[in-house]
Amino acid sequence: MAPSGLAAPMLLGGGTLACFAILFGASLALAQVTARPAGESAATVLLRWAPLIFQGFLFNILISFLSMALGTVVGVLVGIAQVSVVAPVRRTAWGLTQFFRNAPWLVLLFYAMFLLPFEFNVLGLTIAFPAWIKAIIGLALPVAANVSEIVRGGIRSIPSGQWESAESLAFNRRQTMWMIILPQAFKRMIPPWMNLYAILTMATTLISVVGIQDGLTITRAALVAESRPELMIPMYLLLLLMFFAYCYPIARATLSLERRFNVKA
Repeated sequence: MAPSGLAAPMLLGGGTLACFAILFGASLALAQVTARPAGESAATVLLRWAPLIFQGFLFNILISFLSMALGTVVGVLVGIAQVSVVAPVRRTAWGLTQFFRNAPWLVLLFYAMFLLPFEFNVLGLTIAFPAWIKAIIGLALPVAANVSEIVRGGIRSIPSGQWESAESLAFNRRQTMWMIILPQAFKRMIPPWMNLYAILTMATTLISVVGIQDGLTITRAALVAESRPELMIPMYLLLLLMFFAYCYPIARATLSLERRFNVKA
C-alpha cells in the first residue's frame, strides 16, 4: 500500500538523509584510505573542525534571520503599494519589485558591499558600518522584492466581493486592507514566504565570496590549514548536511501548509 498524507514526504526525507549519511560515510572511509600513513585519521581531523564549521553555519542562520526580517518589513510595504489606487505609487512599487526580483543576488550583494560606506560620521563621532550588516542589506533587497510579490499575489487572490462588501459597510480603503483583506490573505502568504526563507538560507553562502567568514569560509580554511585534499568531500558534505537538516523541515512544513490552506505552489 502506498503511503499517504505526510507519510510519503517523511519517508522521502528519511531516504534522502540515509543516502547522505551513506555518501558521507563512504567519503570519510575513502579519505582515511588515501590519507598519509603517519597523519591523523580523517575522522579525528573532521571532529576537530566540526564545531568551528557549525559555528560558521550558525552565523549563516543569523544572517538569514536578519535579512528575512528586514526584507519582510520592506517587502510588505512595497507589496501593499503595488495595489495602491495611486498610479505613480503603484507603478514605482511594481518597477522596484521587478528590478530587484530579477537581479542576480550576488550582484546586489556586491553593490551593497562596495557602494555602502565603511563608516559614518555623525556629529563628529565615527560609527563603523560592518561588512556583515552590508551583507544583510544586500541579501534583503531581493528578499524584499519577492516578499512584495507574495503580498501582492495574496491580496489579489481575495475575491473583489470582499472589497465591495467592506465598502457597503462604510469601511474606507485602509480599514478594508488591514481589517479584512490582509487577515484573509495572510495564510496564503505563509507557504511561499517560508519557501523564500529556505532559499535565502541556502543563498547566505554567497557572503563568503565577499570576504565574510561563514560556514563555507571556515570549511575552506580548514582544508587549507590541514593540507588534506582527501578531506574536501567529507568536509563539504558535513556543511551540506547542516544546511539540509535545517532547510528540509522548512520545505516539508511549507508543503503541509499549502495542503492545509489549499494554496497552489
